[in-house]
Amino acid sequence: MDYEAQLKDWLLSDAMRMSALKLTAQFFAENEVEDWFIAAGFVRNLVWDKLHDAPASKLNDIDVIYWCHEETSIYRDKLIELALTEQMNLPWSVKNQARMHKKNNHPAYTSCMNAMSYWPEKQTAIAVKLDEYGELCVESVFGLESVFNLTVNYNPKADESAFMKRVASKPWFNHYPRLSLEL
Repeated sequence: MDYEAQLKDWLLSDAMRMSALKLTAQFFAENEVEDWFIAAGFVRNLVWDKLHDAPASKLNDIDVIYWCHEETSIYRDKLIELALTEQMNLPWSVKNQARMHKKNNHPAYTSCMNAMSYWPEKQTAIAVKLDEYGELCVESVFGLESVFNLTVNYNPKADESAFMKRVASKPWFNHYPRLSLEL
């Protein structure tokens, strides 16, 4: 299976996700930020829902990540969340990855992809965006195979206890019974 082509097909047929991508692409284009994505559960849950023949799961948040070293205040992220919410009432969660290394005690991140390489589970380090031509771009630090193979894997760059806490706090294994945990 061509995982990227399948994921793009699923995204293109999901009106909410495509609307969120278009809005976010427009916002960041207007603000001249090129390194941005919608990541994590926005993508991961879509794959797991489809592979389980389940209805679309409710998203707790829409994880918008971007990298901009010029302005790293939390206040800016909140303003972006507000601007996006005014256009589309979704639970936006915006984080500038240029500052998130401080919270996580990591070396400074150099890009969104670099930041995702530290996320606790590999299946969350997957992101999508629309490029300047409106084409879907899929990025995954660890490849798409594991999310399509229904596994949850620990990222060795991350803190193992943080990974275990996240896994314990998520309803993944109840909602997606075919998932397996691989340490």
